[in-house]
Amino acid sequence: MKIGIVLYPTFGGSGIVATELGKELAKKNHEIHFITYTEPVRLGELRKNIFYHEVTTSDYPLFKYTPYEQVLTSKLVDVVKFEKLDLLHVHYAIPHASAAYMAQQILLDQNIKIPFITTLHGTDITLVGKDPSFEPVINFSINQSNSVTAVSNNLKMETNKLFHIKNEIKVIPNFICIKDYELTNNNFYKKRFAPNGEKIICHISNFRKVKRIEDVLKAFEIISNDIKVKLLLVGDGPERSCLEKISRESNFKNNIHFLGSLKSTKEVLNISDLFFLPSSTESFGLSALEAMACNVPVIATNTGGIPEVVIHGKSGMLSNVGDFKNMAENAVEILSDEKKLIRFKEGAFNQALKFDVKNILPKYEKLYENCLKNHFNK
Repeated sequence: MKIGIVLYPTFGGSGIVATELGKELAKKNHEIHFITYTEPVRLGELRKNIFYHEVTTSDYPLFKYTPYEQVLTSKLVDVVKFEKLDLLHVHYAIPHASAAYMAQQILLDQNIKIPFITTLHGTDITLVGKDPSFEPVINFSINQSNSVTAVSNNLKMETNKLFHIKNEIKVIPNFICIKDYELTNNNFYKKRFAPNGEKIICHISNFRKVKRIEDVLKAFEIISNDIKVKLLLVGDGPERSCLEKISRESNFKNNIHFLGSLKSTKEVLNISDLFFLPSSTESFGLSALEAMACNVPVIATNTGGIPEVVIHGKSGMLSNVGDFKNMAENAVEILSDEKKLIRFKEGAFNQALKFDVKNILPKYEKLYENCLKNHFNK
């Protein structure tokens, strides 16, 4: 199949999953065309069966803001026509689904039929979608999609609650390629941050308020009273400066390290003993899955789609949002008992195996086949 994938090309979960999906499909001899405004961060070097089409924008004196949706629509029409694509798979509802619908109608006027699939990732529904100014467009675009998927049952439920959805939403979870997270020289990295055998806790995110990273710092201070431990914070964003100020005023400031944005996080995850995810909401929790792929148990909140990824008592421990004391207690319970820590590490990895790409990719291929069949049999 020739598949056009539309995505946000940044470090966010939707862009990472969309890029990895395209790369895995290309390995199975599908022809993949990424369509976005800059090269996806996970795309990397030139690869067989993969093509990139840049959506270029220009400033017009008439417009206060660049009309990206219209430019994207035109680019989709162009790529579909001249690359002879079979279908479009758009990730994130705004503005990708509406642009795909407009492109579909323009092409239909030229006697070219092409279906499009919309995958919902989370904030396009739970955050952006709550804005009344977007509601009619999101609602229409989802219902006009030839197929719709969501990355968790929780997101499917939230979408149906917030919008008037007539389309069936299929749940296909996020995935990882387990072998990509293997690392053999762990001791080299571990000694850099924990030279005296300290346990390592890490957190990776975009440092937004919804991630509640201050709860990580509060829990870490409690944990530090019982266990020798180091904290590694990976990422960057609007909350970082405030969090750095808090950490510098902490009694354990020398044990807290801000590492900034890293293109590869597996080096940090592979030396960690616990991963913290205290978010107020997560539609899936891809960072938690990546941690578990590195044999790292997860201390997280029992919100959104996280309980579908992290199994309480097996691959990690879950607490109510904001209950950093309970999160600290759970961390101490696991870290203070080496046998229990090993058991949780094994449980984390076994849970991650369920989300390996080899288990998820066939679901997408079947979706594509059914979408094409249904669209052209109408």
